[in-house]
Amino acid sequence: MKTNSKFVFSSLTRISDLNIRTFEIEAVERETWSNGDYVVSEVMKHSAVPVELTSGRMAEVYRGDFLVGALGRRCATLEAVGSWEDVADDGVMHALTGAGLFGKLTSASVMLPRLLELRYRGHVHVDGRSVGMSDYARAGCAELTAPVVLIAGTSMSAGKTATARVLARQMRARGLRTVGAKLTGAGRYRDILTMRDAGANQVFDFVDVGLPSSICPEDEYRARLRDLLGLIAETDPEVVIAEAGASPLESYNGGTAIDELGSRVACLILAAADPYSVVGIEKAFGMRADVVTGLATSTDAACQLVERLADVPAVNVLDRDARPRLERIVANKLGLRHD
Repeated sequence: MKTNSKFVFSSLTRISDLNIRTFEIEAVERETWSNGDYVVSEVMKHSAVPVELTSGRMAEVYRGDFLVGALGRRCATLEAVGSWEDVADDGVMHALTGAGLFGKLTSASVMLPRLLELRYRGHVHVDGRSVGMSDYARAGCAELTAPVVLIAGTSMSAGKTATARVLARQMRARGLRTVGAKLTGAGRYRDILTMRDAGANQVFDFVDVGLPSSICPEDEYRARLRDLLGLIAETDPEVVIAEAGASPLESYNGGTAIDELGSRVACLILAAADPYSVVGIEKAFGMRADVVTGLATSTDAACQLVERLADVPAVNVLDRDARPRLERIVANKLGLRHD
């Protein structure tokens, strides 16, 4: 098959040129599959869950459409769990994320809509060979010296991206060259696009260095993360707002990212799901945040409980009147002037 007319390109293909070139599809032996391989799957059943395109826009797909994505792994505590390694010989798999991360679903929240059911049709071949995300990965050589505001979480959907969006706007308002980055998680373009829309000059994530998600061996992740930090450094930022998806205790190498950043982290923000989880993360991982945001700060009572339990400032970033406090805390940690 050499026509692209029936293909839908998911956002995990955004680092490639597959949407503008001719390629072939060839089924390969199951034992030769690898994490990050680009594959084509046919949509078997319609789902209300849309697909994220290379532009970041969302689109519905229907039975018979051919979706181009990448083999990967997901281990979400609140949504879906699965891996390409669990795909059987029948080739049945699922879109584990809207970004086109393909694997066999093994566990899902009862609250999650039915995922797209797919059937493997073949690997993408360019110039006679199978290609994957690693073939299009970039690597930077510069050393990152800019201070990093790191946003970690107690779980997924705790409020990390909302915090990053507010910070990006605040840093841009100060006239600082700001880069937004997502260091761990499962590839979705929307997370970093929201930072760019809020004011970050440039945005990056682990997809840029060839990973469909950050679930991979630690040594591989460290090497890819160093490539990513090098890419960020080449843009000469004055501040980096970095989000570590999920929580540091999950399978996404969040703890590795924090360790690799080391002293570059000038300010640590913990987006927490509830006040008690702040204490849990502190004890389990030895993290002490400079400020807490997220669902745990939804009301004044919640903020007071966080501050009493953890002795850490708590700021509800969804409350516009509270945002100046966040800016003052971050500015102080970065050594910036503040009013």
